[in-house]
Amino acid sequence: VRKYRKKERNNRCSKYSRYRTYRNRKEKKMQENKQYKSGFAALIGRPNVGKSTLMNCLIGQKIAITSKKPQTTRNKIQTVYTSDEGQIVFVDTPGIHKAKNRLGEYMMDIVRRTLGDVDLVLWLVEPKPNVGAEERKIAETLSHIDQPVILVINKADTVSRDALLPVIMAWKDAGDFAEIVPVSAWKGTGCDDLVDTIFKYLPYGPMFYDEDTVTDETEREIAAEVIREKSLYVLQDEIPHGIA
Repeated sequence: VRKYRKKERNNRCSKYSRYRTYRNRKEKKMQENKQYKSGFAALIGRPNVGKSTLMNCLIGQKIAITSKKPQTTRNKIQTVYTSDEGQIVFVDTPGIHKAKNRLGEYMMDIVRRTLGDVDLVLWLVEPKPNVGAEERKIAETLSHIDQPVILVINKADTVSRDALLPVIMAWKDAGDFAEIVPVSAWKGTGCDDLVDTIFKYLPYGPMFYDEDTVTDETEREIAAEVIREKSLYVLQDEIPHGIA
C-alpha cells in the first residue's frame, strides 16, 4: 500500500511538473508574440509599376517573374520575409487594368479578393506629378477598405530629388495614406525603410511560416513561371501575349 501511495504521489508530481513546464512555455510564447509582428501585405498597382520587382527585392531573391509587357503576373503569388522583428507575407497581384476579356476579369477578381484578406496594402505608383483618371479610380476603391494603405513611389531613381518632392505633394491629396515611401526596386534604395514602415502597421502575432520559408509556391509552379518569362522575352513575335 505504501509503495502504491508513493507511486501515485510521484505520478501526480510528474504530471504537475509537465503541466507547469507546458504552462511556462505557453506563457513565454504569448509574451514573445506581444513583441513579434506578423501579417499579410498586398502589392497592388497598375501594370508595369514594378510590383514583382519590388517583392523580389524585399525578400532578397527572385520568385515572381518580370517583363516589360503588361499583365505578366497572372496569379496571386505569396513570398515570405522573416526577421527578428517579425514576419511579412507579401502578396503580389496582377496589374490593375480595365478587363477586356475573361483573363482580365479573372485577374481583377484576384485583386479584389486579395484586398479583403490582408492586413496592409502597398499601392505602387510611378514618380509622375499628375494623378491620372485610372489612379483616382484605384484611390476611390482603396478609400472603402479598413486596412492601412502605404503609397510606394517606385522608380524614384529615375527622377532627381528636387523633382521627387512635387510628386509626393501631388499624391498626398490623392488618398488617405498611412505613409508615403519613395523607393527604387531596381536599385534597392529605400527598401529597408519600406520594411520598417510595414512593421509599424502590422499586428502582433506568431509566425505563419517557418523562418526558412521564402514562398508557398511549389518548384513546379516556379519552373513553369520561369519558362513563361523566358518565352515572353525571346518569342515576342512568334507567341501571343496570352501565353499560359
